[in-house]
Amino acid sequence: MSAIATAAERANPDVLPQPLFNLCLAFVVLGVVTFIGGVASDPQTAWLAFHANFIFFTMMACGGLVLTAIYSLVGAHWPGPYKRFAESLAAFIPISLVLGIVGMFGGEYIFDWQANGAMHGKEAWLNKTRFYATDIGLLAIMSFLSLAMLKASTRPTLRNLAENGEGFAKKMAESWTAGWKGDEEERVASRERTNFIAPFIALTYGLGFAFFSFDQVMSMEQAWFSNLFGNFVCWGGILSAVAACALSGVLSRNKAGFEGEISESRMHDIGKLMFAFSIFWMYLFWSQYLVIYFGNLPEETYFIRDRLGDQFMVDKGYSAAAFAKSWQNWDFEWARLQTGYGWVSMVVWACNWLIPFWVLLGQQPKKTPWIAGPVAGVLLFGLWLERNLLIWPSVVKGNMMSWFGLVQIGIALGFLGAFLGVVLYYSRVFPTVAVSAKD
Repeated sequence: MSAIATAAERANPDVLPQPLFNLCLAFVVLGVVTFIGGVASDPQTAWLAFHANFIFFTMMACGGLVLTAIYSLVGAHWPGPYKRFAESLAAFIPISLVLGIVGMFGGEYIFDWQANGAMHGKEAWLNKTRFYATDIGLLAIMSFLSLAMLKASTRPTLRNLAENGEGFAKKMAESWTAGWKGDEEERVASRERTNFIAPFIALTYGLGFAFFSFDQVMSMEQAWFSNLFGNFVCWGGILSAVAACALSGVLSRNKAGFEGEISESRMHDIGKLMFAFSIFWMYLFWSQYLVIYFGNLPEETYFIRDRLGDQFMVDKGYSAAAFAKSWQNWDFEWARLQTGYGWVSMVVWACNWLIPFWVLLGQQPKKTPWIAGPVAGVLLFGLWLERNLLIWPSVVKGNMMSWFGLVQIGIALGFLGAFLGVVLYYSRVFPTVAVSAKD
């Protein structure tokens, strides 16, 4: 890991990049208009697109908060601005709480058990009261933890902003630095508070949001279940946060105030996380897939078959000898990738594992902005596509382009605009990205 940063941090206020922020606002307006029009003309498509993007951006925001917690738990000194990038992602979590409440109105278009009733034996779990009380409650808890963590983490950096800032940022900084005790005392108190809050964030995400994933994604196919599925979805959120932080570092390395902060050693470190976490994403997928493949039980295989197609599944009814032969002489057929969402799954595999693994295999690519940045972008697209792959086949069978269309893209751009707008506002206005003091 890179050397310990010894310089104190302070708020480094900057103006909003107005053209980009205005573009984010335009995307939000486009998304809202598209969503309203979609609900009026094709409600199921609109709500499925809403749900897929809600899962992606919510899990990435929570992943950013978890990264912040991890840095505190392990006492990491290397991240520097990368910790602040992760915190800026977490600023979106309260918005996810609002979006989760909005999503309650589209449940009948997303969840079969809401439209047609829960299957026998699952009535106590799959009912609206339990479902929304649990999931909205988890979002509310995570929103509270995010605000507490961000305040505790950034408070030591904000005194100068409270004294010399202006507008909303100054007022918030004054509020968050009330009862100031001095620079060193505040830094010690910040470490103690973040170390106290971090385990609650990790437990809430690792346990609570596994059940959130069971509810929000797995229950769309109410007959299918996998104990590993919740952790797989949660890990995708952490991986997307790492990729977003890596991309933020590449884009910020020449920005005023960041001179020397986005160093090669730090890029190497975040690149190693991106490389290793991508491998672990594939490991979790493979662990889940392999058991289902060998078990070859129809109540388990249909979920995988609907997404991977026939090429990666064994036809039901194979004898033991035929099953063994299928591994000895794998009869690959390109046409079998046309079934289910086969080709989409291949793109997801390529973006989330093949490209990150082979491109980032050496040291130098992790340190090279024009290599690491595009890989991070590919990872983010692949994980967004993967969330669509988890959602759409549960309702729309056999149409691998169901996730793509004017309504779907318009809603996705609306979510992207809202997410980037929050990140930009938080990181540029309040409490801003904190970097090492230069004086």
